Amino acid sequence: MTTAVKSTTPTLTHVIPSQGGDGVTAVTSLGDDVFVARLDSQQVEVYDAVTLTLQRRLTVPALRLFGIAGLAACPHYNCLYASGLHSVHRVELSGSNAVKKWSMASGPVGLSVNSEHNLIVACRYYANKLQEYTTHGSLVREICLAGVTKPYHAIQLSTGDYVVSQHTSLFVTSPGEVSVVGVDGQVVRSYGQSQTSDVGQMENPSSLAVTKNDDILVADEWNNRILSINSSLGSIQELALSVDGGIQEPRGLCLDESRGRLYVGERVRAHRVLVFDGVRL
Repeated sequence: MTTAVKSTTPTLTHVIPSQGGDGVTAVTSLGDDVFVARLDSQQVEVYDAVTLTLQRRLTVPALRLFGIAGLAACPHYNCLYASGLHSVHRVELSGSNAVKKWSMASGPVGLSVNSEHNLIVACRYYANKLQEYTTHGSLVREICLAGVTKPYHAIQLSTGDYVVSQHTSLFVTSPGEVSVVGVDGQVVRSYGQSQTSDVGQMENPSSLAVTKNDDILVADEWNNRILSINSSLGSIQELALSVDGGIQEPRGLCLDESRGRLYVGERVRAHRVLVFDGVRL
């Protein structure tokens, strides 16, 4: 039996400040690098995972309007993916920082990399679907979602199913949910208001993270908290993360299991990335 996310007193060990930028939209890590994207920016900040100091910035050209919406790093191909309103960009991390772009008309948002080293894209703005691409931008499959609207982020589980966050919208009355869907796009199960705890309804769930046991972490943005879902029991808990003044609208989320570390990027106010160590699974 898998177990829920457990922590031996997760501790806020560092705060990455705004660097004069806007709110955080995405956070990911690869090796000793931590990548941070912000609203209205075409640059990705790169931090050292040991010292958590800013090392450099990667420019992702042609991302306009709202800047970079999603990030995902691939250790197999040593590259970084970034999504904009109408395109996905692949940045080489081998030293050249060469950028490859492929256009999309379906509003790409959240990104992730699966076990086959392919890119999973949640398409939110113009179609409720997931798309899977090779690292060179060739479409592998498209999954039209049934019963899930406004998908924000999707990650493929070890079972082959996908966990998908359903972003709340000011123009859509459907509640925020996290659903597991099959390759046919049908909902296998959904997590909304927990029946086994008092966490209440999710509001604007955005970025996700999945543990090696397929347990799920959710940035419950408008509730200013991070939730953990035990995939085997279906139970939901709020992760105990102590921050003076609380977490402010978490949008970016990255779990580094090798370090027992969780990165939480805030969309409003201080626009920080909160770094929690001591997260044990």
